[in-house]
Amino acid sequence: MVQKGKAPYSREAEKSVLGAILMNEENLVTAMQILRADDFFDKANATIYQAMVDLHEDAKPIDPVTLVALLESRGVLEEVGGAETLAEQIYQVPLERNCEHYCEIVKSKSVLRAMIAMAQKIVEDCYTRPEELEDIMEEAEKSIFSISQGTYNRDFKSIQDVLGETLQKIEEISKNKGKLTGLSTGFSELDMYTAGLQPSDLIFIAARPSMGKTALALNIATNTALAEGTKVAIFSLEMSEIQLVQRILCSVGLIDSNKLRTGELEEKDWTDLANAYTRLFKTTIEIDDTPGISVSEIRSKCRRMKMEKGLDLIVIDYLQLMASKSFTENRQQEVSEMSRGLKILAREMQCPVVCLSQLSRMPEARKDHHPMLSDLRESGSIEQDADVVMFLYREHYYDKENGNPYLAELEIAKQRNGPTTRFKLGWMPEHTRFNDLILEEY
Repeated sequence: MVQKGKAPYSREAEKSVLGAILMNEENLVTAMQILRADDFFDKANATIYQAMVDLHEDAKPIDPVTLVALLESRGVLEEVGGAETLAEQIYQVPLERNCEHYCEIVKSKSVLRAMIAMAQKIVEDCYTRPEELEDIMEEAEKSIFSISQGTYNRDFKSIQDVLGETLQKIEEISKNKGKLTGLSTGFSELDMYTAGLQPSDLIFIAARPSMGKTALALNIATNTALAEGTKVAIFSLEMSEIQLVQRILCSVGLIDSNKLRTGELEEKDWTDLANAYTRLFKTTIEIDDTPGISVSEIRSKCRRMKMEKGLDLIVIDYLQLMASKSFTENRQQEVSEMSRGLKILAREMQCPVVCLSQLSRMPEARKDHHPMLSDLRESGSIEQDADVVMFLYREHYYDKENGNPYLAELEIAKQRNGPTTRFKLGWMPEHTRFNDLILEEY
């Protein structure tokens, strides 16, 4: 039993990991998939391990000679026990082929220490900040999630380390030239201009009411879930889960939504409905229809889903219906706070967040009703926080005589890492579905 106050630590496992790497440097590849230097409790062991990693990244051999030379050049050789201590590491390994097992022991002790530190902080916060219960619970949950994801205690990373990771990413993109780097939306032009929905991006789809922004978001979610097996979380603040799934069934099965609503389904409709049901049943789409949900509640549920099932895409319908924890009288400030919270959510979950947003009535007052960034309702921070802002527009909404009821325009008004543009989509109102435009059909 570990004595109270004594940190969990296995001296033998840490020494065995280092010795196994010195005996066979291929063991470092295994170790790097499990351990970071700060997983070692003994600072000397952490220093030695980091030196091994640095030698590996410089494509240099790892043995007592090269290791001593590197540590000596850094002025830390004596701090880790000197050359003789390093040489002795080899003779302290029971079996070098068990390196992975030794690594798992070191990692488990590291996680236990992190959990103890987290628990101590929670206890301290409960005594010193009792009036901030919601914040304490949010921080505690975030800490647990970070530990489970292996992202706790993130520190500075040198540009040299990041340059290596960045170059590797560029090489991967180059090898996959022409392929999407993000999630496919199912719309070819949108994918072409964005290269797909990118991890950690906050994407706003904004429009005036009845333009079809919910339909577009659901189309994107179901397209990627069906085609790529993407795991999707949908937060519906406006419609119930039943209403939402009815829409999805209509769009996937190409079923007339009016028939479904009135129950006037024909034999073919039932067949299409059964096919859509079968296809959707195989997907991982989680739906939450809690009204007035807050960013912290969304974050909590997304963390749980990511741990239990995985999470690739988050859809929120829509921003202005969310609740703010600040409860200020300034709605613009509240929306700004929620917008920033969603960007943090996208980065933490490392997946795209698609959030719908209302527009102000300004487009109605202009001769040209196309939306502008200044029309984003209640918050200029939406434009600042967003990586992508898209506007959905249908001319037929304003001009029933001359506007084509089966056409829509999607404008990429802002894209942090790509071009802005505007293009047309086909609109199937009876199916609440958008599709790639085939001009001959219109």
